Order: sequence, then structure tokens, then C-alpha cells
Amino acid sequence: VLREDKDLKSALQSCRTICVVGISPDPYKPSYFVSDALLRRGFKLYFVNPNYEGRTILGEKVYASIRDIPDKIDIVDVFRRPSAVPSLAEEAKEKGFEVFWMQPGTESPETIKKLDNEGYKVVAGRCAKIESARLL
Repeated sequence: VLREDKDLKSALQSCRTICVVGISPDPYKPSYFVSDALLRRGFKLYFVNPNYEGRTILGEKVYASIRDIPDKIDIVDVFRRPSAVPSLAEEAKEKGFEVFWMQPGTESPETIKKLDNEGYKVVAGRCAKIESARLL
């Protein structure tokens, strides 16, 4: 689990593509304004939300699942209920990723433990917008 500033900074610097799971078209929702900030920081974003599949949010196409994204993903950034996180982690492992990032309020303790035990980089309970602004 990445907790130290140097580890978070290293992860953010080495990663260029972020898959935002649970994107919303509502500009008042965290998934929207965090994504907007990450786009402004130069990250390439891919959006996943089956409810908005095929639509465009913040100029990017929305996919139904992580599996549908055509390119390599560095960070999977989760904006979903903790109960949805274990299956998302399994889907992300099938796709491949560098960092599994659970936004505040999305943390799944069993998923954190499982991914950590399997050697994956995990960030839990930290906001990607705040951490990228603070560390980059």
C-alpha cells in the first residue's frame, strides 16, 4: 500500500493514463471534478460507467467496463461503493494496471489486503486530485 509522499509522487509521475471508474456527467460529483483536474494536469483519462456507455464526458468516451478500454491503463481510479470494489479489482487485474486507487469513501479493506498480498500497488482513502496538486 502506497502511503508515503515519495511513493505517491513516484506513482503519479510514472503513470500517464488513468481509468476513472464511476464517472458522472454531473459537474458537482467528485468523479467529474477530480477527472477535470487530472485532465488539466495532462493525464490521459478513460471513463467507465455502464450507465453512460457511448456518451462523452469531459471530451472523453465512456466505456461500459475496464475490459473495453483499448489502451494500456496505469491507474485505475475508483469512484464506486466499497461493495463494488472487489469485482472491479478482479476486472482490473485481467486488464492490467500499475496502481489501484480507491478514492475516499470507496475503500474495501479486503481488496486492499488482497491486492497488497498479490504485489499490486494500492492507494486507499486519498484523493487523486488533491495528491496530484500537492505532489506534482
